[in-house]
Amino acid sequence: MSVRAEKIMSLAGVNLSNKTTKGLLNLFKRTLESGMHGLCFSPYEEGQEPGDQITEAQIRKRMEIIKPYTKWIRSFSCTDGNEIIPRIAHEYGIKTLVGAWLGDDDDINKREIVGLIQLANEGFVDIAAVGNEVMYRGDLTEDELLEFMHQVKKAIPDVPMGYVDAYYEFAQRPRITEACDVILANCYPFWEGCPEEYSLIYMKEMFNKAVRAGNGKKVIISETGWPNVGTNYEGSHPSNDNAMKYFINTQQWSKEEDIDIFYFSSFDESWKVGDEGDVGAYWGLWDKNEKQKFVRSSLKSLIGF
Repeated sequence: MSVRAEKIMSLAGVNLSNKTTKGLLNLFKRTLESGMHGLCFSPYEEGQEPGDQITEAQIRKRMEIIKPYTKWIRSFSCTDGNEIIPRIAHEYGIKTLVGAWLGDDDDINKREIVGLIQLANEGFVDIAAVGNEVMYRGDLTEDELLEFMHQVKKAIPDVPMGYVDAYYEFAQRPRITEACDVILANCYPFWEGCPEEYSLIYMKEMFNKAVRAGNGKKVIISETGWPNVGTNYEGSHPSNDNAMKYFINTQQWSKEEDIDIFYFSSFDESWKVGDEGDVGAYWGLWDKNEKQKFVRSSLKSLIGF
């Protein structure tokens, strides 16, 4: 029997256990600068939250920051200024996964669907996402969600359409899975209490469960990430080092296995503190002031202030 340690470690990602914070920082920077498939776009500045009107200027400012690093962006809504996001993204040569945010307000839902269809007909939608974690939250019934999905597919038959939810929902809800052109699976080892050193193996199994449920349909990881600040969640520990390690391993796997991943998220957003607890505000690669977060915080820790 022959043993190749590097092959064993490849299942769990790059062996980062012997890296100093400075070494991690350098590898993180190289990984970020090499580019990624996709990034979830965070439009809300400090003091804003969903429902507030966002402006073209703030979207453009943040798009300018992230455009060197990503081929795709994901947006979450088609109202309140969010409909500008895919227009600006296409202007900058970035492809778009555009979401209609569906909840328990029928009037808002209808506006979102109309907005998504309009953007697609204008050529600004590369993949359409009808709803995000609607089943997880229980905002709609399966039949109600399927009605919206069929409406969108009928209106924009040439645009790939899917629904976003936790990876396990697609095995539990075959009618929704069947209605999708693409499976848009959220995969968060953090939220299942997985220690960072095993997180890539864990995410691979999440992905594979969605693949099996999809029965041949393309599976895209529509969200994954790791917070750098906040309270531990069982075996999952937020920290600068863990967040950098998770990003590095996720991006290497994405490139090696040709897995389309939308990393969550671009910028920290304070409004997310709520159901997610204190970690909610710290998932960004850039902080709420639009500075590269790990570069600043890691350097401060290295020089002692």
